[in-house]
Amino acid sequence: MVVNDIRALRKSKGMTLERLSIASGVSKSYISYIERGVQKNPSIAVLIKIAKVLEIEYVELIEIIKAHEIKDTDAEKKNVKNELNK
Repeated sequence: MVVNDIRALRKSKGMTLERLSIASGVSKSYISYIERGVQKNPSIAVLIKIAKVLEIEYVELIEIIKAHEIKDTDAEKKNVKNELNK
């Protein structure tokens, strides 16, 4: 399964944010920040904890986070371009 969204991955495993938090030992708010792209640089230790619970390799989580960064950057560039063309 290819998932480019951590939230979708978590939900596909039938997990709530709270359940993932409890199982991984990572705070609910921190996981939420990661899912929403607010926290773009979580530590490897945090990613390993989350990955174990989600039953995937932590490298896959890194790829998902990086994919989000690219999308965010592309969207920001588009918004700036639209503003300049007004």
